[in-house]
Amino acid sequence: MRKVYTIGETVLDILIKNNQPFMAKAGGACLNSAVTLGRLGIPVHFVGEYGLDQVGNFIDKFLKDNNVSTEYVYRYFDGKSALALAFLNEHNDASYDFYKIYPKKRLNIKLPEINPDDIVLFGSFYAITHEVRDVILKFIKQAQKVKAIIMYDPNFRKQHLHELPALKPMILENIAQSNILRGSNEDFSFIFGTRNADDTYAQLKDKCPIVLYTASTKGVFLRTPSISEQFGIHKIDPMSTIGAGDNFNAGIVYSLIKHKIGLKNLLSLSKEQWHPIIETAIEFATHVCMSYDNYISTEYASGYRLGE
Repeated sequence: MRKVYTIGETVLDILIKNNQPFMAKAGGACLNSAVTLGRLGIPVHFVGEYGLDQVGNFIDKFLKDNNVSTEYVYRYFDGKSALALAFLNEHNDASYDFYKIYPKKRLNIKLPEINPDDIVLFGSFYAITHEVRDVILKFIKQAQKVKAIIMYDPNFRKQHLHELPALKPMILENIAQSNILRGSNEDFSFIFGTRNADDTYAQLKDKCPIVLYTASTKGVFLRTPSISEQFGIHKIDPMSTIGAGDNFNAGIVYSLIKHKIGLKNLLSLSKEQWHPIIETAIEFATHVCMSYDNYISTEYASGYRLGE
């Protein structure tokens, strides 16, 4: 089976509501996607870093227990694993404070050998972090060279807006390296000042041919050179929206493997072929919103596991 590589930051998410911490979970956008894929029986490697401390040990065991390979994780001793305080508001949407003490040497790993039609998922602030960017770009370019599928999610947060002039060239470079771009309406509004899928695609179609624009309760918008589609979402009362986008991404990756869609097929997909792909992604995102977990449950995953 094709392999998936997810590249991103690792944090311990500490959930806080009404000024009270009540839960801690292994987190980080691409880590969340990796755990969901591992639970689905997809061969997945997490590429990232965390410390040789108790938090790092907790995360490492959790990944391995969920069938995620940590072969390409850098464990460091001269720093601390990162923490994220997730403050849930009355609608259970999260805002974050991050606490990071990284070592001087970052992501000091041997890069994996990647094969054609493997899938690489990367994104968030980690993908535009100077200290790890050279390693990430080397891997992405290697993946592009062998004709793997590359999916990018900028996952850009408001607290970095003041840095946007310096960061935007790196975001654009990441988009240009990718086959699929998935972002939220907030991401695109912060980065490009756009307010809808059409304006966003008009700016980016020459850099990335496939854009998935997710707009919370307004639904999901697919834009390709030949398709302009909108998909509705389920009306729910969420417990937490943490991990919704990450599991949407996992749903796309899972479906590309399930339906045996390789790089050469990607741009020729019809809207009828896209429908089950995006509907699965919406299902995964919806399921995650109904719990405080950052990933689909093992019980839910059992109904989707490939080969079962």
